[in-house]
Amino acid sequence: MSFDPKSLLLAALGVTTVYYLATTVAGLRPFGTNAPTWRGILTGAVTNFFDTLGIGSYATTTAIFRATNSVPVEKIPGTLNAGHTMATLVQTVIFTKAVEVDPVTLIGMILAAVSGSLLGANSVARWPKARIQRGMGLCLAAAAALFIMQALNLVPGGGTAIGVTGVKLGIALLVNFVLGALMTIGIGLYGPCLLLVSVLGMNPAAGFPIMMGSCAFLMPFASDRFIRLGKVDPRAVMANIIGGVPAVLVAAYIVKSLPLTALRWLVAVVVAYTAVTLIMSARRKTEAEGAHA
Repeated sequence: MSFDPKSLLLAALGVTTVYYLATTVAGLRPFGTNAPTWRGILTGAVTNFFDTLGIGSYATTTAIFRATNSVPVEKIPGTLNAGHTMATLVQTVIFTKAVEVDPVTLIGMILAAVSGSLLGANSVARWPKARIQRGMGLCLAAAAALFIMQALNLVPGGGTAIGVTGVKLGIALLVNFVLGALMTIGIGLYGPCLLLVSVLGMNPAAGFPIMMGSCAFLMPFASDRFIRLGKVDPRAVMANIIGGVPAVLVAAYIVKSLPLTALRWLVAVVVAYTAVTLIMSARRKTEAEGAHA
């Protein structure tokens, strides 16, 4: 009995889902997690709803965590990876079935992103707080710039191809490797990956299973690493899972699309402000450490 590449990918996704659920349940049990708050569940619902429509969830969730002071900075990257994984897995199943994309391009870019995340998770999970603040701040500043470009329609509209070959494929693999590593700092892969496939002349719709598949396969392994090192907020993780999955289903099957230009402007402003506060906090902490040295 033979399977097409998409069926094999979905089967692998099923195995990955079991791995994520097993490692997350086992990893969070020792923390004695308190019940998730309604504010946390609402955060997971809102961010994953717009994530499904292509806005991304990492930058918006980080901005909310910082504004509400609900998750310590040093635990934000791990909490983002662990908390948004289940919603991303559901998104990937939906869009992989619905959207046509070249299997070599799809699987190759997924493997590249996973490789990058494994490298990044091993490093970021051990970073000091100031370095995490600085890294997240710089990446969020780049994300804000991307949101502004999208709002101004400066991002290439893409072409009609459902895959790439040769030099373009090499570029796609290299950039997705870097994006996978950046995921572990707390910068989402969705926006940059969608920009990448558009620049390479692909149909932007083909970017959805690529960016969602990349995240779905890299996040469970990265989140397991963060959980093992105690670099997550268990209550926020559970809140994201509870609020995120229903929101994905509503966005994908009921809402389907929205005019997002005004929202991108709002997100750009909020994310830019969050980026500045993180960079300033890192600077103050570094100066304070220098004064006491």
